[in-house]
Amino acid sequence: MGLKQKVLRGLKAYWINVVYITLFFSIFTDYRRLILAHYQIPYRDYGISLIKGLILAKVILIAEHFRLGTGFEDKPLVYPTLYKSFLFTVCVAALGVIEAMIRGLLRAEGFTGVQKMVIKCFTYDWFAGMLIVFAAFIPFFAIKELSRVLGEGKISALFFRKGAKTK
Repeated sequence: MGLKQKVLRGLKAYWINVVYITLFFSIFTDYRRLILAHYQIPYRDYGISLIKGLILAKVILIAEHFRLGTGFEDKPLVYPTLYKSFLFTVCVAALGVIEAMIRGLLRAEGFTGVQKMVIKCFTYDWFAGMLIVFAAFIPFFAIKELSRVLGEGKISALFFRKGAKTK
């Protein structure tokens, strides 16, 4: 496979990941906004879904390149699916902590402000969010694992081509 094909395949995988992750985070953001609106609490973190999607999609591609999370590939698909879902939920949690640190720095509150923002991360809402992220990653990684086992292009053919069959 030539360099151009590898780059195009990587870009396609990246943007598929971005779309899925951003869509998921956007839906979760809208859900949070609607719940808070019910209690007349404003919510303004709209663009963060796209930023998280862009970053996390790149983290997933880098991890796949370095074969992170490949310890269960010889087991039934449920094992690598759950393992990768958990592993990348931890990545989302770490990104949340980094986001809190950046917010503390941007507010020019110094180390104490950063520390307060990080501690403020770990709420019931945050833990509930991590459970939802884990649940959302299960079908994401299940499809990736099916694609790995069936072969490149088989899943997209099944979903997007009329009369497609596996051979």
